[in-house]
Amino acid sequence: MRRLWVRWTLLVVFVAILGTVFVNLGEWQLDRLRQRKERNAATVANEQAPVRPAAEVFDRPITDADRWQRVEARGTFDADHQFLIRYRHNGDADGYEVVTPLRMATGTLLVDRGFLALSGGERIPSAVPPAPTGEVVVVGNVQPNERGRRAAVTPVNGQARLINSDAMAAALPYPVLNGYVSALTVDPPQDARLKPIPLPELSEGPHFWYAIQWFMFTGIAVAGIVVFVRGDIRIRREQQAAAAAASPDRAPAG
Repeated sequence: MRRLWVRWTLLVVFVAILGTVFVNLGEWQLDRLRQRKERNAATVANEQAPVRPAAEVFDRPITDADRWQRVEARGTFDADHQFLIRYRHNGDADGYEVVTPLRMATGTLLVDRGFLALSGGERIPSAVPPAPTGEVVVVGNVQPNERGRRAAVTPVNGQARLINSDAMAAALPYPVLNGYVSALTVDPPQDARLKPIPLPELSEGPHFWYAIQWFMFTGIAVAGIVVFVRGDIRIRREQQAAAAAASPDRAPAG
């Protein structure tokens, strides 16, 4: 019987550790769900808010709370210092985006002028669609800097993987404001091939059901202890009964 108690104790310890991991994973998924709900609410609130002058928003570092706030910026594009952003996606399409500095009276703002799709096997071009000349009015969504490895944010020959104003400023002959704007409209109009970056999907994702699954795994593990112990007890009783039947003159082992 002592061997069974040792076995059961080890099983309980193992399930306790496993259950703790499962519960923590479930709570992590619930926390991700909470963050996603907050992000969705902020996105809707910013999108529904009135369009603000860019100078009122880009007077400080841009954070996730500013994302998708609509602003209006007036200035002149610096077509001599454009950036091509590789390996971008828009829905099911693969392609690239074009970022052009907008010289405003209050500073220089990076503007993601839009997305261009590439057909299968088509190479990224060496030149990007020209920017409108003269004074333009851009209405777009505020975006914080994208973050990643140094190789992804640092422009090389005018190309980069991510949009980061700090890294791009090093390749420009003037400072730029923190963050950037993804253009919705440009007046006068720009090349029609450039498509605006759409709002992200506002669903809550699978986090709730993932959390439920982890909690269910915890319950299954705990129930497994009961099944396992009951199975051991049943087998032991059957063995004792068989021994008693084989040796009727001997008392069954305790």
